Amino acid sequence: MKVIHEDCDPNLANDKKLPYTAYLVEYVREGRIAYDIVNTTSGVEVFDEYYDKYKKDFKTMKQTEGRINPKLWNNQTTQAKKPNKPKKARG
Repeated sequence: MKVIHEDCDPNLANDKKLPYTAYLVEYVREGRIAYDIVNTTSGVEVFDEYYDKYKKDFKTMKQTEGRINPKLWNNQTTQAKKPNKPKKARG
């Protein structure tokens, strides 16, 4: 499980450029409602992690509006585009 956004605005879950395996998690943190967006291979993993950490302060989780294949999304966020190198002239 990877946290994409921690203690964030829940409207970020409406981003269709998120992976389709991302979840919006709602929980109580320091007496107020907080939201995380996490990427995982299993919703059960998210529930187990947050319930173990927050117990009764864990409120709910739901899938985000993400539409991107997680493999492609990961490549987009971790790899920067390489600049084109000029070709050497043959002579």
